[in-house]
Amino acid sequence: MSRTRTALLAAMALVAGATGTAFAVDPGAAGVAAVPCTVDYKIQNQWSTGFTAAVTITNNSAAKSSWSLKWSYAGDQKVTSGWNAKLSQSGTAVTAANESYNAQLATGGSVSFGFQGSYSGSNAVPATFTLDGVTCNVDDGGPGGPTDPPDPGGPSNRVNNPYEGAKVYVNPEWSANAAAEPGGSRVANQPTGVWLDRIAAINGAGGKMGLRAHLDEALRQKGSGELVVQFVIYNLPGRDCSALASNGELKADEIGRYKTDYIDPIKAILADPKYASLRIVTTVEIDSLPNLVTNTGSRPTAVPQCDVMKANGNYVKGVGYALNKLGDVPNVYNYVDAGHHGWIGWDDNFGPTATIMKEAATAEGATVNDVHGFITNTANYSALKENNFTINDTVAGKSVRESKWVDWNRYLDELSYAQAFRNQLVSAGFNSNIGMLIDTSRNGWGGAARPTGPGATTSVDTYVDGGRYDRRFNAGNWCNQSGAGLGERPRTAPATGIDAYVWMKPPGESDGSSKAIPNDEGKGFDRMCDPTYTGNPRNNNNMSGALPDAPVSGHWFSAQFRQLMQNAYPPLS
Repeated sequence: MSRTRTALLAAMALVAGATGTAFAVDPGAAGVAAVPCTVDYKIQNQWSTGFTAAVTITNNSAAKSSWSLKWSYAGDQKVTSGWNAKLSQSGTAVTAANESYNAQLATGGSVSFGFQGSYSGSNAVPATFTLDGVTCNVDDGGPGGPTDPPDPGGPSNRVNNPYEGAKVYVNPEWSANAAAEPGGSRVANQPTGVWLDRIAAINGAGGKMGLRAHLDEALRQKGSGELVVQFVIYNLPGRDCSALASNGELKADEIGRYKTDYIDPIKAILADPKYASLRIVTTVEIDSLPNLVTNTGSRPTAVPQCDVMKANGNYVKGVGYALNKLGDVPNVYNYVDAGHHGWIGWDDNFGPTATIMKEAATAEGATVNDVHGFITNTANYSALKENNFTINDTVAGKSVRESKWVDWNRYLDELSYAQAFRNQLVSAGFNSNIGMLIDTSRNGWGGAARPTGPGATTSVDTYVDGGRYDRRFNAGNWCNQSGAGLGERPRTAPATGIDAYVWMKPPGESDGSSKAIPNDEGKGFDRMCDPTYTGNPRNNNNMSGALPDAPVSGHWFSAQFRQLMQNAYPPLS
């Protein structure tokens, strides 16, 4: 069955009381000629008494010289103002008619308008839309019409923010490790991501729980309420081409194995109806797509293996395939990894990274509707918010951007980067209601070394270095950073455009070994995890700042966990 048909079924089955998007179909997909029109109704912002919405109409019938769209509300919603359409309301019935400048609606053409409204109680998305008296989002009986059987693997009436109104899964294995540390019980009940970082992890390896075991435990924790369970999809061929510590088991050309031995079995388990009541969040392939922008070609940061992955296209193909297959599971929410401000925040990285993400999101059968959002700072240390200076400050005649630490970056921290990059992604073609996640598991930078104000104004460097919370030698340092602390505890909708702060990287799990350690997980030794390493162009040849005596990536690192608790910000009580 085509993806279009699946989306139609979803649009016809919107849940009363859900807020977010009535998903539109792809006008270019097979079978769409049987659909006279599609309507994409998105709730963009919502507060206790009001909301704003954006509506896009796509006309798949004969060209129109004028148009009128109608719908009815199930609740007491009232349209209070609008733009790009003439809006009127009688009781629960709303009519939106064209303005003079957007009356023409060609075959295959689209038109958009927006409005602000008020409500009380629930704010359900309208179930039915008619364009000039014809019902949209429903087959008219043509090819691929309503006699087709339902496809259980298609887009559904997902909520706008899966974390809203839901508990989040606590991994009992991580929780036990945390609780076993002195003082660890203070955070052992926090939710963390579960990393599926090799094929064997799907069924469980080394005595650890597999995917089904985690999902079964998630059902137990769920009870009668809503629950989010978070998985990291992380096993691309030629994985993490610029960091040996996180290399994976699949060779650069093993895209076939990635599909059949890794993604397909994960999808089959997630699609089991037994787990349909869970909200499953997937973080898709961290550190992959940004590498194709920053670490290829003639750049001083280029790595030969990244050039190989750009040339063979297997990062783009792999991410696209994962989004396509996992996006077919109605209760899966895909969030694609978007690097962090100290990697992508420069002008020559920012736009191109969004572009390549759009390329991946439309590869291998995927569409932008398979992407619910993006995640930044996964397994990284970038401070959430630098409060002691701004990007617009000038000191001793120089901009903060000229400091050695900022180094002409446009962004000082993860929150400003995530919000700005979200806008860039929408401009690149992603849906306007995408949400961002920020991994705050290790970016607190508290303790005695946390500055209480800006540094001396002697120079721009003393000003920035004396005031910044992030105490790394360079924002490119990523391995087991000395002085780091637990960051903001996981919470929902903490800022505009942010779906949640999450601990996707479980605190206390190593980024990589400080020296070469033989293992059967495909993980190499990276000098960036060696405390004596003096760096490379990717961190401006600074010291690595890594902790000593670290185990292989993903293994428990007690000394790091204790440091993270000691330097937590907000502090632990």
